[in-house]
Amino acid sequence: MIEFEKLNPMQKKAVMQQDGPVLILAGAGSGKTGALTVRVANLIENGVKPWNILAITFTNKAAKEMRDRIVAIESNVKDIWVSTFHSACVRILRRDIEKIGYERNFSIYDPEDSQKVMRDIFLRMNLSLSDKTFTIKGVLSEISKAKEELVSPSKYMQQPDLDFRQTRVGEVYREYQKKLKKNNAVDFDDIIFNTVLLFQLNPDVLNYYQEKFKYIMVDEYQDTNTSQYSLVKLLADKYKNLCVVGDDDQSIYGWRGANIRNILDFEKDFPNATVIKLEQNYRSTQMILDAANSVIKNNDERKEKSLWTENQKGSIIKAYCAENEYDEGRFIAKTIDEYIAEGQEYKNFAVLYRTNAQSRVIEEQLIRKNIPYRLCGGVRFYDRKEIRDIHSYLKMIANPNDDIAIKRIINVPKRGIGATSVEKVSSCAIDNGLSFYDAIPKAVNDGICGRSAKNFEKFYELAENFKKDLKDMTSAQIIDEVAKRSGYINYLELEGTEEAKMRLENIEEFVSKATEYIESTGDISLEGFLQEVALVADVDSYSEDENAVVLMTLHSAKGLEFPIVFMSGMEEGLFPSYRSTTSPNSEHELQEERRLCYVGITRAREELWMTFAKTRMQHGNMKYNRPSRFLDEIPADIIKWIKNERTNSFGIPFASAAPKKFSSIAAASGLSYGLKKSKSEIPAPKDFTLSFSVGDKVRAPKYGIGTVKDISPAGADFEVEVSFAGKGSRKFMARLSKLIKVD
Repeated sequence: MIEFEKLNPMQKKAVMQQDGPVLILAGAGSGKTGALTVRVANLIENGVKPWNILAITFTNKAAKEMRDRIVAIESNVKDIWVSTFHSACVRILRRDIEKIGYERNFSIYDPEDSQKVMRDIFLRMNLSLSDKTFTIKGVLSEISKAKEELVSPSKYMQQPDLDFRQTRVGEVYREYQKKLKKNNAVDFDDIIFNTVLLFQLNPDVLNYYQEKFKYIMVDEYQDTNTSQYSLVKLLADKYKNLCVVGDDDQSIYGWRGANIRNILDFEKDFPNATVIKLEQNYRSTQMILDAANSVIKNNDERKEKSLWTENQKGSIIKAYCAENEYDEGRFIAKTIDEYIAEGQEYKNFAVLYRTNAQSRVIEEQLIRKNIPYRLCGGVRFYDRKEIRDIHSYLKMIANPNDDIAIKRIINVPKRGIGATSVEKVSSCAIDNGLSFYDAIPKAVNDGICGRSAKNFEKFYELAENFKKDLKDMTSAQIIDEVAKRSGYINYLELEGTEEAKMRLENIEEFVSKATEYIESTGDISLEGFLQEVALVADVDSYSEDENAVVLMTLHSAKGLEFPIVFMSGMEEGLFPSYRSTTSPNSEHELQEERRLCYVGITRAREELWMTFAKTRMQHGNMKYNRPSRFLDEIPADIIKWIKNERTNSFGIPFASAAPKKFSSIAAASGLSYGLKKSKSEIPAPKDFTLSFSVGDKVRAPKYGIGTVKDISPAGADFEVEVSFAGKGSRKFMARLSKLIKVD
């Protein structure tokens, strides 16, 4: 039974607006998942068939949560599709990918697999692996961006005014796609790219899915890129019953292709769209929401809304100015320890930071206090060597054309097959237009393998037996059999070290994960489990049950919430990042940094702490950082500065960047110490001098010639503000930016 009385008026409106395009602007903590769940149930209650509904989320965890909630309200949901973009597209491709030249048992390559493919291409194209201006990761990033924009290799090469580097990228892109197709493999970007291509080239397939999905809902719409946007638009084009849910203020993935214009321009794409704003927050105190609202209102790339709550007003925001990153870590650990003494649990705390590098010092201080913690964003379970090894055996069984998987495990455990022999078989495969696997018997018969021939034969026989003997087993049974019959278990048992024991336990856990997958889905197939593994994300493994402090980046924290949050490293050059304030696209990037700050603030339910350090070691240099501008955007009457016991002073920022409100805090506290420290008190670099001064003309890469307005010592460097005609002012670190004086 649908309980409409639990919904607020705007949530009810979102639920009841059944037909036509709908844009739901859902602020942080506004109960959007509950509203979406009820909306699906209401569609079914009003006669829409479950198999005519597609609900897309961005993580497997969110998809599972939504499905579980829908089942709790409406049991008749067996045939509804609730999945991520990638999962839905893989399901579509498994049915029809043969129409665009692949086989249905295609492999899905993760970033490490893609890098191996690209390394082979670099070697075969005589490209240097040591050239730091043309790297494997850099080229893969360019290719990823092209695919997100639905730009094929041929289309990429047709772009006007390609420079030499771009031409090389295009040539490598073409070879990369050829290699993937030969391996019957796709990378993550291909999954959506190929689905769009399938629809564009096969109107009958598109029509089938348009008829199937008459009602489409997309969560986190602000995070969609061009290919995802195109996919949704194609599917919804026939019936226009598209409901998108998102928050432009939480669009923080521009660096990986997300286009905020998709949500901002929704009403242009669908002129008759109904727009509904969910602004009532059920998560945080009003004090926390006031801080979030005051920060985000400084952006102009947004739709106007303001979060409010019926929750209690709550505690004032607390801030601390540390002497350095070690003092910051000590303060965070000490404060958590004090909370624990008052009865809090470790799992109630999250420490959020802008970059992964910031975690090290915080970890050290938590260890000193014996505070248990878990680090999100470390080595994933599926990235551990033993798991990748067994996983490669599974991929070989499912898709013998997967050269990358086979090359990984052909000598794991060691079976006397060296790299030189592998390269000879690879050449045989290329010369004869075969996969590596199919080239093995030919290379053996032709005497190419030399003394390794018998070892190649044994491996090929093992693989053939796997395909024959394991075809009727469940994925969990296959993992168990592969681990034993490949010799992997025996190899680890003979090693006998503590590390080997841990790796054995991880393989047992791999079997358990397959068993859990079977129990939760009813799918015993190896292909289904491989798809699950390929598409799992870091956040999917996050559990609220473990009683430990959570350490994670601000990006990773999106979608999560914690009673007490520490936002560390609130410094200019760190957050907002140096790049966001100096890049040619700085105005747009700075707004994304502010949205990231908004996301961090709204992760807190009850209390929020914000810390920054006067000095911090970054990239091997001591940096003297100003407090983040985002601190200044929080009203002075809702932020309290905590006394720094190490210096017997309040944690007020040093003067070079101290806003007026910081001075008023000092005055209100009855402090008389010298707040206004001059810029000259920040030391100047001893090994570096400038060839220009204020008023001189300088040339800056990407910007051209400008006039120096200000120079400030910054420890290991100088901060230089330069004014450019028609482009405004930009700040540079002189040593890094290589400013050159011009006459």
